[in-house]
Amino acid sequence: MPNTQEIGWNAVSKTGVVAAGGAKAVAAGIEILEAGGNAADAAAGTIFALNVTDHGACSIGGEVPLLIFDSEKQEVKSLSGQGRAPLSQTAIDWYMENGIPNGDIKMAPVPSVVDLCTTTLKLYGTLTFAEIIAPTLTLLDAGGVDWHRELAVTLRRMVASEQKTSGSREDKIQAASDRFYGRNGADTDIADALEGFYIDKGGFLRKTDLAAHVTRVEEPVAVDYRGYTVYKCGPWTQGPYLCQALRLLEGFDLKAMGNASANYVHAVTEALKLAMADRDAYYGDPEFVDVPLSELLSDTYTEIRRPLIDMQKASHEARPGDVDNMEPLKAGGVFRPGVGGTTTCAVADRWGNVVAATPSANVYHAGGMVGPTGVSYGNRLRSLNTTPGHPNCIQPGKRPRITLTPTLVLKDSAPILAISVAGGDLQDQATMNLLLDFVEFGMQPEAAVKAPRFATAHHEDSFDPNPNRVETFGQAGSLTINDSVSESVRQELASRGHQVRTQGGAIAAPVMVHIDGDSETYYAAGDPAAGRHAAGLG
Repeated sequence: MPNTQEIGWNAVSKTGVVAAGGAKAVAAGIEILEAGGNAADAAAGTIFALNVTDHGACSIGGEVPLLIFDSEKQEVKSLSGQGRAPLSQTAIDWYMENGIPNGDIKMAPVPSVVDLCTTTLKLYGTLTFAEIIAPTLTLLDAGGVDWHRELAVTLRRMVASEQKTSGSREDKIQAASDRFYGRNGADTDIADALEGFYIDKGGFLRKTDLAAHVTRVEEPVAVDYRGYTVYKCGPWTQGPYLCQALRLLEGFDLKAMGNASANYVHAVTEALKLAMADRDAYYGDPEFVDVPLSELLSDTYTEIRRPLIDMQKASHEARPGDVDNMEPLKAGGVFRPGVGGTTTCAVADRWGNVVAATPSANVYHAGGMVGPTGVSYGNRLRSLNTTPGHPNCIQPGKRPRITLTPTLVLKDSAPILAISVAGGDLQDQATMNLLLDFVEFGMQPEAAVKAPRFATAHHEDSFDPNPNRVETFGQAGSLTINDSVSESVRQELASRGHQVRTQGGAIAAPVMVHIDGDSETYYAAGDPAAGRHAAGLG
């Protein structure tokens, strides 16, 4: 494994880069690229390693949505690495009567990281599961805590299933995943242990939930902005609201306003507020609810919503629109800050493949529970709610509408940016900051990740399952902004009604990759104030 002491927060390379959370996870990705692996191989290996280096922020028992640009097919796909609610109607009835608890295994969805990584490897990679998991096993074998040894045993059982299976590389990788989930006639020892732990701790998940889990490969959501095409995962994430906000901002000359000016911060914040109000009103798992994305992203809807942005006054209301009747306003409302616990991953390789992924689990919000398999559990079912008729109301097998939201950007059909951010409801707000720093103001990742950021808590808390959704909203008009922004700008924003709070540290935790096609150079950076790292292939 590369010397992690040499891995800093930014990198430049002609052949490939990795940007992520822990330095040793970045080193794992670089090791895989050095071995001839591509971006998919390196991303899968990095994500597994992050479950060791960034444990607590993510876990194999958690989730990871992923976007990939396939250079051979010249297309972007979204992979739904999100686990589901239990299939049992009895379990759902319990949630509807008692709520979705905090600090309890009942808040954990089906583990999805393993199948996301093996699906990515199978469909887009070139290496074996044994090859991409080797750096993670090295980290686990170094020891430190009991679950390291236990998880290493689990992963080696998967390697054994891969190696004893005949057939293609893809068949062998599928066998490794089947061993974990106990499906397709595979040995059920891991699934048996997972189920036993669920039962012992009072959870509802069973082997039938594990065996039913598959990673969906989906078409991403995309919008054009200033000649760039921005790709996000679907409305089972919060990602499409970034697209909505970009559509609103098309009508403003942000470059002329100036970066970090009062007008710029105000316009972007107000656009985000409007888009997040629609997120909270309409988004959910599209397998269960009809999310009107075409209407929300349409010219007509954008044009009736844009005038709601008053350049002299900060909004203090939740203002979703009425897409059914194409009216600018649907309802008003009155946020408790969302919880953190996520990490980051972006990879680009010499062949033009690019991956952005956002692994998470919020392990310690789930009580930090680790079973005999070494698999710990997250809290993502708390991103559902128990409000009958709400698009994000819990149902058997439903995916929660999550905050995890990687980003890919293309220009002239070629990948140019990959962004991943940790930070709950802050994620796409920080993404917006970085994206506009690049598109409007020409910043490279090294400058963009350290530039001032700002965000609002003017939205529903994505981790509060309270059936009374009004009670999940608070801090109306709030605006948190880095203290490096001038006092005069902060005062001007306050005079417009923003509830301004300054912050010295990082607002969210981003990594960013830029692929410069003209010079054939890769630039990568992670915010050092947020403990992010990046490295380039030599």
